[in-house]
Amino acid sequence: MNVCFLMYPWEEIDPENDTSLTLIHECAKRGHGVALATPYNLTIRDSVTYSFCKVINRTEKISSSMKSFHAKTSFRDEMLPLAGFDVIILRSNPPLDMIMLNFLDSVKDDVFIMNDIDGIRRANNKLYTAAFDDLETHFIPKTHVTKNKEYLIKMIKEASNDKMILKPLNGFGGSGVILIEKGAMSSFRSLLDFYIDNKDGSSNYVILQDYIEGADQGDVRILLLNGKPIGAMRRIPGEDDHRSNVTAGGSVVKHSLTKTEKELCRKIGPKLVKDGLYFVGIDVINGMLVEVNVMSPGGITYINKKYKVRLQEKVVDFIEDKVVQRVNRFDRKAKLRKTVDDA
Repeated sequence: MNVCFLMYPWEEIDPENDTSLTLIHECAKRGHGVALATPYNLTIRDSVTYSFCKVINRTEKISSSMKSFHAKTSFRDEMLPLAGFDVIILRSNPPLDMIMLNFLDSVKDDVFIMNDIDGIRRANNKLYTAAFDDLETHFIPKTHVTKNKEYLIKMIKEASNDKMILKPLNGFGGSGVILIEKGAMSSFRSLLDFYIDNKDGSSNYVILQDYIEGADQGDVRILLLNGKPIGAMRRIPGEDDHRSNVTAGGSVVKHSLTKTEKELCRKIGPKLVKDGLYFVGIDVINGMLVEVNVMSPGGITYINKKYKVRLQEKVVDFIEDKVVQRVNRFDRKAKLRKTVDDA
């Protein structure tokens, strides 16, 4: 099969820890055609959506070392129609690029896209938790998303907890996440000015969320494939940072899913599949769902190292099955159409 990874530039990949690279490597190792593109590369020619791609040159032997694979892989530049690929694997970092999705709208009926672009529209990483039915906040902490500063100040004052978490809606990798305490409210308004107001007069949404007890001990990243967990790890904050993201200095340890975490996965899994969100990373603290990462969920490399597994094999197996199913449906339709035409 021919695969296009629509993602961040090759030069920005961390070869030792990048989930996208493990998926690219697995596809190349299996002999699939692999092309890489960034949202910036998308274009339309004669009403057909193309991309300027970096196509991996096929070699007889693929290095088992990710670092060596990243360093030695060679490319050729091609302008290719996206509808000609069997699958597009979307691995673009937040914030969500709506223009990119508009380009992909033109090929979504021709190519299997993971994750589904309509699902991604609905599942903007930090707002998607509101789509789950949990009015009693059994597994989702109380969350407020707004640009209204007075409302945010009011919510903090009325909160039963002394602590809350403030973060930008479009952040990722732990960027911009800060801990707010009622006893230190004097600088809160200036923080809101910084987070919400832009120099051009526009404004940003922010998230204010209940602090979950036990957050200082880290969070759990769970990777779900087709609505079911395939791996998990606990991320521990660094000494001088409350964030547990590895990119923010956190560390990783093994983690076995608790009964509560398994139940959480059972609750949200069917909706993820219904929305075409087949490969997802969720962040959980003390059994509470904090975030759903659908654009470029990471963690495969860390889980692989801790458990001596190769989760990328499960992901690519799933993609291959999806492509075969699509091909079989098209073949069946063609045969049935011929029967009607010949009648």
